[in-house]
Amino acid sequence: MAGFRSLARQVRDPRCDLALRRYSLRKCLERFAPYGHRATWDHLCSRAGFGPEDRSPDPARLVAALEELEEARSVWLAYEVDFAERRRKEKHDGLRRPGTVDDWHRLTWGGFGVAWCDDPRVHPREPLAEVLRRLISALEREPGSGCPVCGGERLSWKYDLDHEPSAGPVCTHCGILVPRPVLKPEALADARRGRLLVSA
Repeated sequence: MAGFRSLARQVRDPRCDLALRRYSLRKCLERFAPYGHRATWDHLCSRAGFGPEDRSPDPARLVAALEELEEARSVWLAYEVDFAERRRKEKHDGLRRPGTVDDWHRLTWGGFGVAWCDDPRVHPREPLAEVLRRLISALEREPGSGCPVCGGERLSWKYDLDHEPSAGPVCTHCGILVPRPVLKPEALADARRGRLLVSA
């Protein structure tokens, strides 16, 4: 099975058939897809200027989409290196029990679904790398009351998400499943109450 870098080489290779280059870009999302596969694909297509169903996109647009994905991946991989180093230090210092950020991180190792968007058409519009920088910054500071990506203050508790965890606070503006560790307990409670009010 090809890795991310070998798939990226195929996307860039002008000797490869255009269909293979597009397919290789889609396969990259099996290795790294911050919003989930379908939402990340929709995001890359809209930012690079080709349709999700376009079978013969301009090769330059495919490469532009790949470059955005690669930049975001490098941001996430750097975070994972820092995270692993921090956990090693904590274990060395006797802190064996992981915290809530560690529990969340375990579910997103490798970068799949770190900013999960259950609706593939609703996702942040900013470049992926910027979204991940904002999310990482929020994970490294005290919890807040809104979305760490867009600053939206309306969070809705959603159930039956196609992700783990399968329920949680979703930003009504940018569509991400907001990681619980970045939210104050009151913000989580407000999101839950909002869900109950909508249902009633």
